[in-house]
Amino acid sequence: MKVLGISGSMRKDGNTAHLVKEILKPSEEAGIETEFVSLAGKKILPCLGCGKCKEKKWCVIEGDDWGAIAQKMIDCEVLVIGSPVYYYDVCGQLKNFIDRTYSLYHDRKLAGRRGIAVAVNASAGADRAVKTIEGFLNSHEFASLGAVTGKGFEEGEVMDDDNAMAHANVVGGKIVRLLRPHHD
Repeated sequence: MKVLGISGSMRKDGNTAHLVKEILKPSEEAGIETEFVSLAGKKILPCLGCGKCKEKKWCVIEGDDWGAIAQKMIDCEVLVIGSPVYYYDVCGQLKNFIDRTYSLYHDRKLAGRRGIAVAVNASAGADRAVKTIEGFLNSHEFASLGAVTGKGFEEGEVMDDDNAMAHANVVGGKIVRLLRPHHD
């Protein structure tokens, strides 16, 4: 797959999912292979800090959904990854997911991809959440295609944020130009 969108929200069809999907739309419309994954309802255990991944070259925690989603990240060219803002930062589900990618860091398994950070807040904190996501992307040597923030609390409310929707379309267009440079 070329473009992977991940929503870290525990609301399957929440504002973060809406905004990530909006960024994916131009790629879908251009016929570029995309996939959307919601972490809602997924079991993502926290990193144990055991360090065993250094020799195993993969997280040693088994019995949850992290590995299948991590493999999708390894297989993608562009990652659009987002979180709702909880207490001025990313939500715990996405943080667990990100922490477990330490197991991919040792061999730079994610290096060379492009990434887009997405955050949705009700009133404040999106900038800090974006910085956390960008820290993850930078650590894994992604090249940034930008960040998109939006405002919304009730499900779907972010779709009324005209600035967020316009910026999502612009960033989504960057993906298309990157993957299909001669696409009209």
